[in-house]
Amino acid sequence: MGVKVIKFGGSSVADANQLRKIRSIIEADPERRYIVVSAPGKRYKNDSKVTDMLIMLNAQATSNIPYDQLFDAVKERYTSIAEGLGLETGLEEWFGEIRENLEKGCSEAYIVSRGEYLSARLIAAYLGYDFIDTRELVLFNSKGRLMVEETNEALKEELSKHERAVIPGFYGGYAGTDEVCLLSRGGSDVTGSLVARAAEASMYENWTDVSGMLMADPRVVSTPLPIKYISYVELRELSYMGASVLHEDAVFPARMAGIPINIRNTNAPDDPGTVISSDGGPDGDTIISGIAGKPDFTVISIYKNMMNKEIGFVRRALAIIEDQGINFDHIPTGIDSLSMVIESSELEDKLDDILDAFRLQLKPDDIYVEDNIALVAVVGRRMHRSVGVSARICSALATNGINIRMLNQGTNEINVIVGVEAKDYEEAVRVLYSEFVH
Repeated sequence: MGVKVIKFGGSSVADANQLRKIRSIIEADPERRYIVVSAPGKRYKNDSKVTDMLIMLNAQATSNIPYDQLFDAVKERYTSIAEGLGLETGLEEWFGEIRENLEKGCSEAYIVSRGEYLSARLIAAYLGYDFIDTRELVLFNSKGRLMVEETNEALKEELSKHERAVIPGFYGGYAGTDEVCLLSRGGSDVTGSLVARAAEASMYENWTDVSGMLMADPRVVSTPLPIKYISYVELRELSYMGASVLHEDAVFPARMAGIPINIRNTNAPDDPGTVISSDGGPDGDTIISGIAGKPDFTVISIYKNMMNKEIGFVRRALAIIEDQGINFDHIPTGIDSLSMVIESSELEDKLDDILDAFRLQLKPDDIYVEDNIALVAVVGRRMHRSVGVSARICSALATNGINIRMLNQGTNEINVIVGVEAKDYEEAVRVLYSEFVH
């Protein structure tokens, strides 16, 4: 029998009714043996996520503000789930331990991690599965960096002791200590991927509240088609531009082991979702896999006569923005010009200092700054087999009166990125979607 690792997000474990759904999903496939869970999410629009409640609880405790009411509200979330399922659990004992640690001045990471911890304990009791704590298995060094190989070995050894288990996501611990360390928000996805690698799973199923990825943002394009199959490389391109429903860091452990990821919908379990794999799976009906974009970039353009003859010019320019702690997204160049495309939020109050440094160290003839630029990425592994993709992009935008401010195509021909004015962003996405998806 093979092994599938499945992860359920916050919306999937929000209440007793959702837990009944996940039990049906798990029992429908005996290969679903290791279950990674998040803390309970929102049950309705104006509800609070348990993680947010725990962050506030810690803030009140450390500020010596009475926290009994909030503590009881967190406890009630789990009690209502247990009662809704008719479960007899150790909730009183678990919350007693948490209160005791709060009074002793425990770390914020410990308090925040209890959302996943309690969720996993409760679900393990509901399913009759073993509970595995990740505090001593998902390991971090003293600088808070994930120790990937050590984690893999620790998880592999522990999983070998359990036929079926429920595992909390989002946290681990500093190696050699009792201290809890958190992954970034969305880190339960990473935990699931780490467990999938350690279990040598045939599939990592990530269950959430959407039926996989869509070919475009539904807030911009009306009823975009779903993405059935996509490669890891394409996912990286799209998620960088904000299109992913999966935590970006969650891909790397599964990718290292060649394990496909299937994004599924807990509320529509018969939907096939999106499968992410090394080769991208079967070809679809279109030459592109998706379109994504971001609307808020600034372009700094530097002009200097004979720039191409000046050795180290680009290196010095990049060092200046590096000194300011800024990342760049693209660097279009000409013989005598260099442009840096940077997210406007990265610049904040640093722009004047950067321009002064450029003038002092690079001695350019001119510098121009343009904001309100949007980037739109057209992504697809099949584009390199199709003649005229860039021409179609340019023609479609021109026909609709959209001026292209930048055009950049990767050498692997898996993506084409166009820069347009921010006011044209949404229309550009709609035009390009219409051009390639019929």
